[in-house]
Amino acid sequence: MNLYLTYLLLGIFLSCQNNKALNQSATVDQDRKTYQLDKYTRANDLESYEQAFFAGGCFWCTEAAFERIEGVADVISGYSGGDEEYPEYYAVGRGETSHCEAICIYYNKDLVDYETLLDVFFIAHDPTTLNRQGPDVGEEYRSAIYYNTDTELEAISRKILEVNESGMYNDPVVTEVAPYKEFWVAEDYHQNYYELHPNDRYVHNVSRPKVEKVKKTFPELLKEKYRK
Repeated sequence: MNLYLTYLLLGIFLSCQNNKALNQSATVDQDRKTYQLDKYTRANDLESYEQAFFAGGCFWCTEAAFERIEGVADVISGYSGGDEEYPEYYAVGRGETSHCEAICIYYNKDLVDYETLLDVFFIAHDPTTLNRQGPDVGEEYRSAIYYNTDTELEAISRKILEVNESGMYNDPVVTEVAPYKEFWVAEDYHQNYYELHPNDRYVHNVSRPKVEKVKKTFPELLKEKYRK
């Protein structure tokens, strides 16, 4: 076999191997139940909005509460605060990851500012119970805020001090405050769960009282369709 033919066959072999690897990679990516936030942002044309990252127990509750706030374009449930890639619901729920249930809020800063979102956050859940929200217990249900800028960190620090001094709660705030690392969009069946499953027992007994508390506390912040 001459040298030219040898290189030709080698090139064909390597090309086939590369295509096989790419196809396998694509299949694996399609099989993922969770995915990176940037993919969701691009797919839904949300690049122009600001983002806020909060965790306050079950993401069904906090997602629904913030969806009702004027200036909020979208809220997505997911996992954040940990190091593992592509975390999934049952692994997070069993404490097998360092992530917690969290939400990403896309908001128009001309209509609602970060400080106002913090106001809602500290009403939408109990920030004084360590690794617990009602019946949900574990680090995956911790209260947390993941900040992107020093300006956000300063706003968070002021708000925590304000909440502690207000007497709003009997105990001090235990909310984790940490730099934002990554957000993984949760499985599809978690998105808009509150709206899609109004008769779910958990939604009725746990989520709805939290959403109603936000609506009652901030009637002036609600989108028109929720002002009832």
